[in-house]
Amino acid sequence: MTGFDAIDALLASANEQEPLPPPEERRALREALGLSRAQVAGALDVNPSTVGGWETGREPSGETRTKYAYFLEAARAKTAPPEPEPEPEPVVAEPAPVPQDPRPCVLCGGPATDEVEGFAQHLDPDECVRTPVPEPAPQTPPEAPAPASAARSAKAPAAPKAPASPPRRVKSLAPDDDRSSQMIADAVRAALAKHGGDVDAATAALVRRAIPDAMLLLDECRRGGRYDVVAHPWIPEVLRKSSAKGADQIWEARPKWTRRSLPPGAHEVTALDVNGAYLSALKTHLPIGQLEHSKGFEHDRRRAGVHLITPPAWEHEDHLPNPIGNRDEPGPLWVTEPTLRLLLRLSGPKYGLCEPPEIHESFTSGATENLLEKFRSALRDARDGAIEEGDDVTVEYVKAMYSKFVSTMGESNYNRELYRPDWMHLIRSQAFANLWMKAYRAHEQGLSVVRAMGTDELHVAGDWRRVFPEGRGVAEVKVKDVYVVGDGDGDGPQDEEAAVDDA
Repeated sequence: MTGFDAIDALLASANEQEPLPPPEERRALREALGLSRAQVAGALDVNPSTVGGWETGREPSGETRTKYAYFLEAARAKTAPPEPEPEPEPVVAEPAPVPQDPRPCVLCGGPATDEVEGFAQHLDPDECVRTPVPEPAPQTPPEAPAPASAARSAKAPAAPKAPASPPRRVKSLAPDDDRSSQMIADAVRAALAKHGGDVDAATAALVRRAIPDAMLLLDECRRGGRYDVVAHPWIPEVLRKSSAKGADQIWEARPKWTRRSLPPGAHEVTALDVNGAYLSALKTHLPIGQLEHSKGFEHDRRRAGVHLITPPAWEHEDHLPNPIGNRDEPGPLWVTEPTLRLLLRLSGPKYGLCEPPEIHESFTSGATENLLEKFRSALRDARDGAIEEGDDVTVEYVKAMYSKFVSTMGESNYNRELYRPDWMHLIRSQAFANLWMKAYRAHEQGLSVVRAMGTDELHVAGDWRRVFPEGRGVAEVKVKDVYVVGDGDGDGPQDEEAAVDDA
């Protein structure tokens, strides 16, 4: 056998790779059939994150590739439009082209003229929630129905043609009370049945499976979305950990502040617990696509990400915490979108509390505040319903779902399907910004803000019930502790810091 014959034999024996369509078409074919990534993964005996990788550029191999190619080919045939029958040659002049209707918003379905990363959507969340609804036609009173002849005559004049896609009524961005809410109820019911009604055992089991269940719920809430929220785009180095146990370069502005002093006398302080801090923070401006680098002071409110800034001086430490949290080192630092927006807000004419921060560079992408709104609404509604019914199992299950969802979307071994450390930092920073605004509201209403800690702990002196509603709802607060600082000698929390810490 010659050398050429050996090469021909080698090539003949090699397995040819099945051709696959481009990654974006793979995802489009799956979504056109209404299938989730988990469903396709189950049929191919792989993880849902593996299917997500194939849809963003990674390539399968071996027998799995053959099966995946077979699925895509069948999906293409199933979704292909029927061959149109040949039309006769027109005998009249072709009419002038009709302008296209506005494309539907990917979040609410209403007409939208703006695009971000190629997706039509409303840039203002208020427009998305309050999509205009056409006034209903006047109805004939049931006491005096119109005669049939009158109804026919009323239809006689030719009416202008209605638009092809009229705006839809959008009550809210909460999902329909069907599959998403039923998923949570079914999981709780199954856990209680499996553990013979043992509440503690069922709760522990549900908390253990909170992350995969949250991802399934997210998948359900994103059904029909025009883009994939679990794709893994390129992440800049500032968002990557320096080591396995190290941290990245993002500063989340976590508050840990105690007031230096109070007026003379003893003061009763109430430690308030803010309910659902991370749940509320899911409503924040999140970047949709891959982060892009830019330089300069200008801030584009249509985009979101992380920013290298020099923060302004803060001169109100005696009664309000610094919006960037406790930081001893001077100079620039990387902050998130919520922190930057809070600083810009406080530097504006309404507040006038500081100078604007200086922006040096940014990594941002087109953004929307409603990216996780359906997911948030489903969890909020389940939580509210469970509290009303005294269902502590569901309350703990839902709490574990949203808290673990936020904490594991970065570099975590517990959630391999969603890798967005930028989102993790932004959501947590939004929770800190929300707590800061509650502290400011308390101060403006005449309360003495004594301490602000983490995402959900605010200590105030004064009649707090006239400022904050009490309860277990997301928009309410509950009492965590009550204690007294000061002894009448003129010193406040400084002398009583140990007592505050104990509280």
